[in-house]
Order: sequence, then C-alpha cells, then structure tokens
Amino acid sequence: MMTVSQGVFLDLGSVDSGDLETRVLDRALPGWQWYEHTQAEQIAERIQAADVVVTNKCVLDRATMEQAPNLKLIAIAATGTEVVDLDAAAELGVTVCNVRNYATRSVTQHVMTMVLNLVTAQPFYIDRVRRGLWSESNQFSLYDQTIRELPDLQMGIIGYGVLGKAVAKMARALGMNVLIAEHRGCNPRPDRLSFEHVLATADVISLHCTLNEKTRGLFDRRVLRSMKPGAILINTARGGIVVEQDLADALRAGDIAGAGVDTLSVEPPPADHVLLAPDIPNLIVTPHNAWASKGARQACIDQLAQEIIAYNHGMPMNRVV
Repeated sequence: MMTVSQGVFLDLGSVDSGDLETRVLDRALPGWQWYEHTQAEQIAERIQAADVVVTNKCVLDRATMEQAPNLKLIAIAATGTEVVDLDAAAELGVTVCNVRNYATRSVTQHVMTMVLNLVTAQPFYIDRVRRGLWSESNQFSLYDQTIRELPDLQMGIIGYGVLGKAVAKMARALGMNVLIAEHRGCNPRPDRLSFEHVLATADVISLHCTLNEKTRGLFDRRVLRSMKPGAILINTARGGIVVEQDLADALRAGDIAGAGVDTLSVEPPPADHVLLAPDIPNLIVTPHNAWASKGARQACIDQLAQEIIAYNHGMPMNRVV
C-alpha cells in the first residue's frame, strides 16, 4: 500500500467558484495547501514538499518535477494531459491520473444549445429586438432570417468517443439524422461515412476529436468551403482544430451559415482575437465553459478524491502514467 499525506491544489479557482463541496478532498488526504491560481514561476516552490499535486492548467515540466523530491501522484483536474511532461513523470516514478467522462451531460447540452440558437437564429433576432427594429416594424412578427427545424437537418459527428456518442444520442432524440465521420483519409468502417461525405452532406457538424498532429488545423479554408453553404460548425473540442482566421473569413463570406465556438487556440484570448471581431455574422463564442455545469465540476472534484484514495490503496485509477 502506498501512502500520501500532503497535497497541493495549484489552481482550484479553475474548477470551483465557491459553490462546490470540497470536503471530499479533505477526507481523501489529511494535509492540503489550496491556491486559487498559481503563476508559472510559483509552481516549483509550491509543490516542493508535496506528495500529491492537483493541477488543471498549471504546467508541470521535467525541471519543475525534479524540484519536488516527495512527489508521488499528479492528479490532473481535466481529461487532457498536455500540461504534464508524461515521459519525465514516468522516468521520475510519478504516477499521473486524469479525470474522465465527468462533463458529458454538460458538454452535450451546451452543443445542442448552440445548435438550437443558430438554427432558430435567436442571436440575430435578440439583437434586432434590442436595437428597436421590432418596435419599428409594421408587422407583428419578424422572420427575415431563416428559421429551420431540427428534424429536417443532418448532424455530422467528427470524433465518436464518449462525447460524440452522447451528442449523437441527443441529436437523434430531437429528430435529427446523425452521420458519423470516419477519420480523414481512412476507409470508412461499416457504421461510418467518409470524412468528405459528412462534410458535403451534414447541416450541422460538431467536433469532438482530440487535438493532435492529424487534427491540428483540420478545419481550414478548404475544408470549410467543402461544407454545405447552409451548414453550421460547432466546436467544443479544442481551438487548434479550426483555423480561426479561415472560420472568420468563411462566416463573413457566407461560405457556411454559422458557428458555435467554446474553445479558442489562446485562452483567455486577447481582446483583438480574430473570432472576437464584432462584424462576424452568426457566430456564438462562449468562454470555454461547455464543461462547467455545477454538476460536472462537482463530479471532477469527487473523482480527484477517488483517485487519491485509490492511489493510497495501491490501485491507481484513471492512470495515464
């Protein structure tokens, strides 16, 4: 049985805004240091005496881990593991775990909220009401932007893991026909369609693939132009999958009908980020909070506590390294 007793949570504020039950972590480990945020230059000092480090976005590289001689467990408060040098952790004998499938319902409802807003043109109509254009109208109703119905539309899923399957299930429940895309350049499996076919036929495309060498910049100018002119793109995956300037250009040119984006290549984005320009039509940008329902964030905290307990019992869960 392995024993850990001293923990550091480097960026609790990235998960908890004061509305969660964090005593589950106290019960998992007797000693804690809590930090709302940690700057890069503060990490080494703060983890120096720790057995367990919990991080969401704070980067743990080789040099930093080498300065923490007691470090045994890194628990990542997210599914992505890019904040930890996994090779270095393995060489140093540090176990790394992540949290998994904790935000499926939250992300799924966020995707479908974006879809519903865009197919009903609600952002467009809300803006017109606020600008007084309904009050100035000679008609009781405004419907000069096309309103579509979900059962008439096909949803294309790019990335058919847990999230992709959950979005597909909800889309079917709302009457949409679902198209599952094969990896680009691969022959389609029996339950999938070629990447190119899904691009050409789907009315809504939702991205749920990981960001890697094959998917970085996958949705560039050429791919966006191969989508249906009336299509909508939803990205709750990773910002780097979409070439952001190309998406802005495609929306301005009317190459696609709209987009919902929850994640950008730089976060938080600079004020002059290309997708924050006010003149881009039919674009919804949310601040990377598709995952962040209260229930999902509590599930993240609960799973972190379970990982620490499991490690102490010699049975690490969700182990990456």
